[in-house]
Amino acid sequence: MEKIFNNTETAFALKTDTELDRAYFLFKMIANEPLVRIGTAVTNFAIKAHLPVEGLIRATVFDHFCGGTTEDDCLSVVDKLYTKGVSSVLDYSVEGKEEESQFDAALQMTLKTIEFAKERQAIPFAVFKPTGIGRFDLYVKVGEKKVLSDAEQSEWNKVVARFDNICKMAHDKDVAILIDAEESWMQDASDEIVTQMMRKYNKEKVIVFNTLQMYRWDRLEYLKNLHQMAKAEGFYIGMKLVRGAYMEKENKRAEEKGYKSPICSSKKATDDNYDASVIYMLDHLDNMSIFAGTHNEDSSYQLMNLMQQRGFASNDSRIWFGQLYGMSDNISYNLAKNDYNVAKYLPFGPVRDVMPYLIRRAEENTSVAGQTSRELNLLKTEKERRKASR
Repeated sequence: MEKIFNNTETAFALKTDTELDRAYFLFKMIANEPLVRIGTAVTNFAIKAHLPVEGLIRATVFDHFCGGTTEDDCLSVVDKLYTKGVSSVLDYSVEGKEEESQFDAALQMTLKTIEFAKERQAIPFAVFKPTGIGRFDLYVKVGEKKVLSDAEQSEWNKVVARFDNICKMAHDKDVAILIDAEESWMQDASDEIVTQMMRKYNKEKVIVFNTLQMYRWDRLEYLKNLHQMAKAEGFYIGMKLVRGAYMEKENKRAEEKGYKSPICSSKKATDDNYDASVIYMLDHLDNMSIFAGTHNEDSSYQLMNLMQQRGFASNDSRIWFGQLYGMSDNISYNLAKNDYNVAKYLPFGPVRDVMPYLIRRAEENTSVAGQTSRELNLLKTEKERRKASR
């Protein structure tokens, strides 16, 4: 198969020279692990101390990785991406909240993004994070099958109702909804609700997608068991496959609490797990839909090859590729140019509230071997190509 991901002219066609320089500068900074650690600490301190740093954050890391502070802010970015065939997923990236009023606000924002998606072909999915609409510790307690107090049961009923409210609207508006995965110790409770939603709203086709983090060694088995249940009960499965973003936290907690880490033993084991899950889903595409969330070129090529071998059209509506805004443009735009379904996650929200997301992106790029150097090489190649063509 032709190696399409090296085409930097296509990858960065939407970037001005200034934006290209800013991206290069940002990834240079992110490549420096001590700098990321210090920068993260200083930024957290500055925000907690209410120092005037939002303008600086907005002009650099925020504008590179986020679509804007509001959903309306994002529309110019959405339209721009779609000129190159790349769709968007509006991701209200506010997390770590604890109050019912904040969860209700996130619910309303998610419902609003479903409305946006219904009205715009460029936005084929909506998305939400379970802890955006419910308290983290409550998910943990429910997942551990602990007895809830009356107040906690009432609170949990509201969480389930928010899930149902979102999934019902998605079903009624015919908009697919992606539900993110988080830390393993809260995930069981979330998985249980999402399965309920699939049973209820995926009877004719896939509307509700769960997320499997394939750095967890147990997720392929989970998928196979869910598949047996879906066949027996007559519903479709939607899955977003990702590698995962909480590895250090997962390993640290497992060590502290003395249980076996849920994380695969090596990067290769994670890659193998991811690729095996892709194959399993393609083997059962008659009642599954896959959203392959990956910045890994090998995994993307593998999925493209498998689609070709099995006679699936590049734009088969059951198969989507996804990357995060501000990363892996060489994958996203070259896939779109070759008529594959591809969507960028486009985070938005108030600068202060989106900082945990931005910090995770910086840490992820620092820790994933080769990711940042690949971005830098591609950006450098495009800068040189432009210079030579003038």
